Amino acid sequence: MKIATWNINGVKARIETTLTWLREANPDVVCLQEIKSIDSNFPAEPFQDLGYQVTTHGQKGFNGVAILSKSSVEDVMIGLPGDDDDVQARYLEATVSTANGAVRVVSLYLPNGNPIGSEKFSYKLSWMMRLEARMKALLAEEMPVAVAGDYNVIPTSEDAKRPQAWTNDALFQPESRTAFRRLINLGYYDAVRATAPGPDQYTFWDYQAGAWQKNDGIRIDHILLSPQAADRLDSAGIDRETRGWEKPSDHVPVWVELTI
Repeated sequence: MKIATWNINGVKARIETTLTWLREANPDVVCLQEIKSIDSNFPAEPFQDLGYQVTTHGQKGFNGVAILSKSSVEDVMIGLPGDDDDVQARYLEATVSTANGAVRVVSLYLPNGNPIGSEKFSYKLSWMMRLEARMKALLAEEMPVAVAGDYNVIPTSEDAKRPQAWTNDALFQPESRTAFRRLINLGYYDAVRATAPGPDQYTFWDYQAGAWQKNDGIRIDHILLSPQAADRLDSAGIDRETRGWEKPSDHVPVWVELTI
C-alpha cells in the first residue's frame, strides 16, 4: 500500500497538478492539506474518476484536509479531540481497509504558529499536546497507523538548508521541536529518516527569493508510523520534482510503501 501526503496549497489552484501527479505516482491513499475549500465545493469528481473515494474536512479559504483512498474508508473521525471550541479544519482520521489488512490513516495540517509569543504560537503548542494524546491513544489500538501531513516543524538542523535563517520562526523553536520529539518518543518512526538519513531531504521551498532554484528548502512534511506500520515499511521518498512544475505548490509529496 502506497500512502502519500501533500500540502497542495489550494485544490482549485492546484487541481491539474495534483491529478497529473496522481496519475504518475499512483498512490493508494493520499492525505491532502490546505485544500482551502468547504466540503460541498471540493471538486471530488475528477478524483473519483481516478478511482479514489474522497473524504474531506474543509473550511472556506483556509486550512482543510482530505483523505483520498482507492480502498474502503471506514470509522472517519473529523477534528482533533481535546478542544470542542477549535473550529479550524486541520485533522482527519480514518481506517483504510483492504483484503489483506487495515491501516489507520491521519491527514493533519499542524498550525504554523507565527509570530512567536503570540496566541498563534500558544495554539500551535496546545494543538501538539492534543495530537500527542491522540497518537498515544492510537498506539493502544495496536494496529498499523500512519500519521501524515504538514507538521510545520523542522525537527533538526539537518532538515534545513540554512537552519540559521529559521531561528526566529515558530517552525524551528525549541518548544516546537521538543513537542515533535515527544511524538517520536511515544514509539513512532519518521519514515523518511528511517530510509534516507542525511542532508538534502526537503519538502518545502518558499516562493520567494529563488528558494527552489537555490535548493533553500526545509523538511516539514512528515509521515510518522506506529511500530506495527514501521514493521511493514518497504520504502519511503519525497517527490521533489513537482516543485519545478508549472504553478506548483510550495510543498511536495512525501510517500511510504507498506506491505499491507
